[in-house]
Amino acid sequence: MMRRWSCLLILLLPLLLSGCMFSASAESLYDLPALPEEYQTLSAQLNDILSGGAEYAAPQSGSNLPPVQMVDLDGDNSDEVLAFFRFSGEERPLRIYIFQAGEDAYEPVATIDGSGTAIQSVLYDDMDGDGVREIIVSWSVSAEVQSLSVYALEKPGPVPLNPPPSEPPDAGGKLEPVRLMSTPYARYSVADLDGDGQRELVVVRSDEAEGGTSLADYYDWDGGSSALSLRSTARLSSTVAALQGMQVGALQEGEAAIFVTGRDTGSDGVSRAVTDILVYREPDLMNIALSSDTGVSGLIARSLNLQPADINADGATEVPNPAELVPDGEEQYWKIYWYSYDAEGAGELQVITYHDQADGWYLLIPDAWDGYFAVRQNNTGSTVHSTTFYRVQGRSIQEELLTIYTLTGTNREALATSSGRVILRRRGDTIYAVSFSDKYLSWHRAISAEELADRFVPIINRWTTTDPTFS
Repeated sequence: MMRRWSCLLILLLPLLLSGCMFSASAESLYDLPALPEEYQTLSAQLNDILSGGAEYAAPQSGSNLPPVQMVDLDGDNSDEVLAFFRFSGEERPLRIYIFQAGEDAYEPVATIDGSGTAIQSVLYDDMDGDGVREIIVSWSVSAEVQSLSVYALEKPGPVPLNPPPSEPPDAGGKLEPVRLMSTPYARYSVADLDGDGQRELVVVRSDEAEGGTSLADYYDWDGGSSALSLRSTARLSSTVAALQGMQVGALQEGEAAIFVTGRDTGSDGVSRAVTDILVYREPDLMNIALSSDTGVSGLIARSLNLQPADINADGATEVPNPAELVPDGEEQYWKIYWYSYDAEGAGELQVITYHDQADGWYLLIPDAWDGYFAVRQNNTGSTVHSTTFYRVQGRSIQEELLTIYTLTGTNREALATSSGRVILRRRGDTIYAVSFSDKYLSWHRAISAEELADRFVPIINRWTTTDPTFS
């Protein structure tokens, strides 16, 4: 019953909360079905909170954005409801109400409150593997400061909840949010780094004692207790202000690792990506990319706004390292070498790509092409963009080999198959196609149209499952 009506609740709740009424005329063929009683009760309780001086305070970032969210926190196949509010003028103005389905109505069972100006993000994750999701909340304390807290929902018996100002019905002691840890942070990630089946927390923060460089704190579970404790700290290469991304990945052997990317602009004005790789070596979190000579990562490459990724789908995470192609006049283009890393931090080249980020695709370059191709982009049209590949001899650009088209106009279907073009991919209202020159067909490094299509990959922007500042 809960699942059946969850989508209807999401659609209708804003209207109910705003006080909109619908005609009950018998002649109307468009009357909306009545909400089940449990949702009517929930709507009334949320209205009571609003009338008590609250306003909605939806999370500002991440994949969980609505002011009212439905999540199965305790694994019983029935969704809990979480509602996010702000009570202006109070010492702890931010409040998250948790409602649980009862016999005929949703009942308030827990309240989480916090200080600050906004709820930055919220993440639900069963970190300790007990079937109940922890709630990871990022509080915006000020424009410069964010605080991260992790809460577990426990059943304490008759321990009373902190009553909200609007005095909702008695929660009955069903659940109590127990704070497991809290700390200032700049980035965070959740991963099972030690392979014990539980997911730990890695928090990046500023190291004020060392002039603003950043540190990664490793929080692990305490034995049989339900607590997250700081166990180890590793130094990172970039300042908090320079951080660009943080993501969970894997080394060549499959070991979990966290890849942290920062950006540094040198005296030459060139922006470079600096990548750290964090792994767990009992009892310490270690940065295997850190050079013992320089004290910063040895993985430094020109920044093209690319993040580490499993680019060849082999299960290991590769780090991008751009290299110049033979320039076309004053225009500079790049091929990308992607390296995976072993447990000692040694890299191995896995694949080469050419990325057309403006048009949203990349090509896995055949090894035999490396050093023998150049490109030129033509993005002057509004609906037809093209990237042409040329043969290279030494440092000289020779004849045209093939052209990849990005087509978005209303006549894209016709253009995709005209002049001998072959369709590579369709994605939404975009078609990608390729045409081959006569010179390509006689080029001894040529691959078939089928293999080229297999190597062509549209770039898909994915929602992050954690704080969006990681992406």
